Amino acid sequence: MSAISSSKPPQIRTSEAKDNFRPLRKIESVPADKYRIGQIGKPWGPSEKAQWLAQTRVHRSYLEEVVSKLRKLDRNTFTVVQYGALKSDPERLPLLAVVSNEWKDDRRTVLVTGGVHGYETSGVQGTILFLQTAASAYVGKFNLVVIPCVSPWGYERVERWNSSCLDPNRSFGPSPSTHTEESAAIKSFLATLNVRSWHVHVDCHETTDTDETEYMPARAALNGALYKRCHIPDGFYLVGNSLDPTPEFHKFMIDYVRKVTHIAPPAEDGTLIEEPVTQPGVIEVPVDRLGLCASVTGCRYNTTTEVYPDSRREGVDGDQCNRAQRAAITGALDYTGTPGWRARRAEIQERDTL
Repeated sequence: MSAISSSKPPQIRTSEAKDNFRPLRKIESVPADKYRIGQIGKPWGPSEKAQWLAQTRVHRSYLEEVVSKLRKLDRNTFTVVQYGALKSDPERLPLLAVVSNEWKDDRRTVLVTGGVHGYETSGVQGTILFLQTAASAYVGKFNLVVIPCVSPWGYERVERWNSSCLDPNRSFGPSPSTHTEESAAIKSFLATLNVRSWHVHVDCHETTDTDETEYMPARAALNGALYKRCHIPDGFYLVGNSLDPTPEFHKFMIDYVRKVTHIAPPAEDGTLIEEPVTQPGVIEVPVDRLGLCASVTGCRYNTTTEVYPDSRREGVDGDQCNRAQRAAITGALDYTGTPGWRARRAEIQERDTL
C-alpha cells in the first residue's frame, strides 16, 4: 500500500507571550498505516531520504537563540569552546561547549547536554538557563562541561533527526559505524579533556505531542513499518540505566523537579513510553545498548530528562519547562555534591550485591 500523501511540510505553531520562542511542529494525526513519504514494507532509500530533507525548513535561528546567549556568559567563570561545526553550514552551525574556568584535575567532572533532538526546545533553553542563573554556584565544587545544543541543524528546523535522517540519540555507542556527525564530534571533544572518571551526566530532553503526530510515524516509515501509537506521558519523568540503577539519585532529582512542574503519572498498564515505572517519574532502559547520549561518559550517575511542554495543565509553558530542566540539573549536582554522597553510594552498592 502506498504511504505517500501531500508533500506539503507540516505547519508550525508558535506559542504565545513569554513562550513565543518555542515553536512546535503541529500536524493532523497520522494514521498508523500512512506517512507522507515512503511505502509500507519498504525501508527508505536515497530517494525517500532526499524527499524528507527537501521538505524541512528553517524555523528559528541557532545563532540568535543559542550562540548569542552563550557569548554573553561571564567570561571570568566560563569559556565557550568551539569543538567543531556541522558540514552543512559551518559558519551558521558551530558546535559549542561551555567549560568552567576553575578546572582542577582532582575535582569531580560533570557533563550536561541538551538539544540532542533539536526540536526539544527546553533541552536547549533549560540548559542555557542553568548556565545563566545557577551554574556559577557549582564551579567551586565541580568541573563543568555543558553542551546546550548537540544538534543545531535539528534545532533550527525543529526536527528530531539530523540532515542524514539519523537519530543523534541512538548514535553514541562504541562502534564508529553508528556515529553521527554530532556524536562523533562530542566524543572527540570529550577525549581531549582527559577526564579520568566522569561523575555525573544529565542529558535534557522533551516528550511532545509531535512525537505521536510526526516523529515516531516518520521513524516507522523510515523502516517501512506500521506505526503503533503509544501513550504520551503528561508531565516530567527521568530515564535511568537499567543495567546500573541509581534509584536514590533519581528520587532526589524528581523531588527537586516536582517543586517546579508536575511529575508524569503512568499509563493504565503502569508504564511510561511502554517502559515499566520503577518509581514515580522514573523508567529505566539499557542506555549503552541503545547508544543514548546519556551513555557517552560511562559514569554511573547518568540520566535523561523528559518534560512535557504540550500539557494542558494550568501553568505549563516554555518557561516552566526550562525551569524544570534547571531543577533536574541542580538536583543531580546537589545529590552528588552534598556531604555523605560517597557513603550513600557505598551503601547502595553493598545492598545491590546482597
